[in-house]
Amino acid sequence: MADSLTNTAENLTLDWINGVGTPTRPTAPLKVALVTANGTDAAAGTEASGGGYARQTLTVAAAVNGATANSADLVWSNMPATTIVGVEIWDSAGTPVRLWYGPLSASRTTAAGDELRLPAASLTLSIQ
Repeated sequence: MADSLTNTAENLTLDWINGVGTPTRPTAPLKVALVTANGTDAAAGTEASGGGYARQTLTVAAAVNGATANSADLVWSNMPATTIVGVEIWDSAGTPVRLWYGPLSASRTTAAGDELRLPAASLTLSIQ
């Protein structure tokens, strides 16, 4: 998801790099949400719901050359019947903050009870 930071994450990053104020680090762990309609910089997409769907914890390695990726498979079991078109990354605050968003390279349709898996290294995050 190159250049897919939300406005909130862009502001936090710029403030941190430029030493403006005291930006608060997002609350860990970060969570990956699946969406049925993609969001924008300013607005969240439509998150999947139903079945056994729940946001999954994201683990990543240290960034290299401006990029990192999920270091473990992301697995959603017992999915609802739906079509997933993208992902969003949220923090774990009491009121979660959306940080990243982006479309999948190809939509994925699940039947009720299916498993959806994003293998390790398939969700790339970069700042360009």
